[in-house]
Amino acid sequence: MNNTRPEPNRFPFIWDRIIAVIIVVSGLAMALGGGWLLALHGSPYYVFAGILLIWSGVLLWFRSLKGAGIFGIVYLITLLWTLYETALRLWGWVPRMGFLTGLAFFVALMLPRLADRAGQSGHYRGLAKILAGICIVFAGTAFALSFIPQQSYLSATAMPDTPLVAGDELHAPQPDADWTHYGRDTDATRYSPLDQINPGNVKQLQVAWVYHTGDLPPKGKVNKWAAEMTPIKVGDGLYLCTATNNLAKLDPTTGKAIWTHDVGTQYKSVPYTAACRGLEHYVSQTISTGQPCHEKIIEGTIDGRLIAVDASTGASCEGFGEHGQVSLLDGLGKTVPGFVAMTSPPVIVNDTIVANHEVLDGQRRWAPSGVIRGFDADTGAFKWAWDVNRPGQHGEPGVGQEFSRGTPNSWGPMAGDDKLGLVYVPTGNSAADYYSAMRTPAENRVASSIVALDAATGEERWVFQTAHKDVWDYDIGSQPTLFDFPGPGGPVPAMVIPTKRGQLFVVDRRNGQPLLPVEERPAPQGNVPNDPRTPTQPWSTGMPRLGFADLQERTMWGMTPFDQLYCRIKFRQAHYVGEFTPPMVGQSWIEYPGYNGGVDWGSVAYDRTRGVLIANWNNTPMYDRLLSRKQSDAMGLYSIDDPRHTDKSGAEGPGAMADTPYGVDVQPFLMPLTQVLCNEPPYGMMTAIDMHTQKVIWQHPFGTARANGPFGLPTYMPIEVGTPNNGGPIVTGGNLIFAGAATDNLIHAFDLKSGKMLWSDLLPGGGQATPMTYSVNGKQYLVIMAGGHHFMRTPASDALVAYALPDSAISGGASQ
Repeated sequence: MNNTRPEPNRFPFIWDRIIAVIIVVSGLAMALGGGWLLALHGSPYYVFAGILLIWSGVLLWFRSLKGAGIFGIVYLITLLWTLYETALRLWGWVPRMGFLTGLAFFVALMLPRLADRAGQSGHYRGLAKILAGICIVFAGTAFALSFIPQQSYLSATAMPDTPLVAGDELHAPQPDADWTHYGRDTDATRYSPLDQINPGNVKQLQVAWVYHTGDLPPKGKVNKWAAEMTPIKVGDGLYLCTATNNLAKLDPTTGKAIWTHDVGTQYKSVPYTAACRGLEHYVSQTISTGQPCHEKIIEGTIDGRLIAVDASTGASCEGFGEHGQVSLLDGLGKTVPGFVAMTSPPVIVNDTIVANHEVLDGQRRWAPSGVIRGFDADTGAFKWAWDVNRPGQHGEPGVGQEFSRGTPNSWGPMAGDDKLGLVYVPTGNSAADYYSAMRTPAENRVASSIVALDAATGEERWVFQTAHKDVWDYDIGSQPTLFDFPGPGGPVPAMVIPTKRGQLFVVDRRNGQPLLPVEERPAPQGNVPNDPRTPTQPWSTGMPRLGFADLQERTMWGMTPFDQLYCRIKFRQAHYVGEFTPPMVGQSWIEYPGYNGGVDWGSVAYDRTRGVLIANWNNTPMYDRLLSRKQSDAMGLYSIDDPRHTDKSGAEGPGAMADTPYGVDVQPFLMPLTQVLCNEPPYGMMTAIDMHTQKVIWQHPFGTARANGPFGLPTYMPIEVGTPNNGGPIVTGGNLIFAGAATDNLIHAFDLKSGKMLWSDLLPGGGQATPMTYSVNGKQYLVIMAGGHHFMRTPASDALVAYALPDSAISGGASQ
């Protein structure tokens, strides 16, 4: 019978040919791409390595032993080049040596057959085993080292154990058991003195209860959900708002709803994000105890309303505005649903509610106003307005008039000081974010700043600016944190201002004067006609910068040499001259840090018992391009109030910037095929800073690779690679830091003294929210909204998750 099976030695021969083809194709890609890179004045490595790989692959096709030798030369050159460009930065070795080491393994296995054919078998069989073993050991060692957090830093300085200022206390104290404001207290410290959960028992945390809000993206609609919510706990109630502003009071021990309140927000009103970051609790000074709405829950909504309900029953406060509602659209003129929204909680200073609102980025120069307004906390009556282009005019516009259009809006959480009577407003830039020629001097003066307003009158008291004439979307999304700072004459009321740039500014909150050095440094200029940049920009030289060095071609990244080569080419094609690289006409430019930070809306946490600041931050560049109006229209970019509008033009990313000469295309700087960022990891970090010395105590990557990987596929690996993050940290008296935020869908606990991750748990959705903690009857709870985030590409959920220690692990009770 005819036997058609191949001879036993046929398969190795075919396999050798496959390896040879892979090497030739790889060489061609590297040589062609390398030639392009060389023409852009980039590294010559890829051209020469590519040519040698082609030569090696051709020889291996013909089963020549010299092909293996030439491959060995490429490998050695690459090893030396890797050491030169990256030193011992492990992530820099991945694209340079990973793919090549895999090929080297198979070339080593070919050696005996190549040697037999050349009549030089000798010791090649043993050599092949040694070389293949070296490749395995090399790859295995690299894999093992990847579990050690890269770019970590731990100083020799011990964690301080005394306050920055002796006797420093909250200027508005509250029970230790409660979390009464978005930032826990009016100082926005995100610090709780509760200490029942500590490094010794945190691993025993278990789910205590889960509450489902029922607020999820509608089927068939674009997912724009990102709840971002931090509940508050006051007395016997845990209060929350859902992504579309529905309210609830829960039993804090069981998570069972005591009451719910549907505010009737419709999907069409969702702006860039369906988010309600938090709400406010207010105890009236004029409504008697026991009367309806003596205690109120107040929130702003994404469709532009202030809502007030009774804290005990959830019923609308009929005496507040019109049946418990005040319209924030009054005086804004022409707008459409989704253009104006209130996503952060209002702040109440004494008896005044101060309301800010976001105006959807990237739409048009003459967008609705970013006006800030004050309202009576009991009646909702209008008290004042701060309109940048109407100085000294604090009333509402007259008939047929409106607040100044296109002025800087404020979308992040504000802070207030009852004693000083000031509200601190973090501002963004004027409308048409990446083009500034049409802005007024008054707008340029207050954009991307903290503006202190008199909470009783709306009068401006001072301005501290963090970016001049901003065209990078470096608006301040972070809530400033208030604390006392040592001064020559005693304690100084201060604040720390976190920024997307990673700069931390410390100023006197009475007058806005810097308490730590700030210097104006020369800034680069662009080529946009009639739109020059400012000659200098502010740098906080007295505080550590939450960021890495400027990008370089050598710090471009990828999973393989091919996507790294792509990123190198894109880097060389773009205009980039470091931080504050300006917009350019006719050329893309790189924005680094990107508009997601540095530090974004999650802000920082401050342990005033130790004088330690905790911050998690991003390391994610953007790739930007100005578009002609024709190009913008061709991409389908139209303002939200244009009938032709689609979801292509949103708050982040491509924008129409109507009423100006340009549209803008803003994208993360990544390899489109693999969806991997073009800069080296880590992409997210967490840092502890000693405010006594203004020095970093420790710094580690934040976020694991378990839900992240090339092509958007999860790796399920617990490698602390550091991921992009949204949401802030909290710190507790138990010497723990808790944070969700990262794209690994985990809630994390870190040791305050070392930064080491001690515990984590998988959430039912993305944890892009700031957690909180409280105690009831001696039991401490940890709570986080696991709502997910469409921009961060984490799964949506309606779950509010509470953790606690098992009763068997609790001894001695919790702080009350």
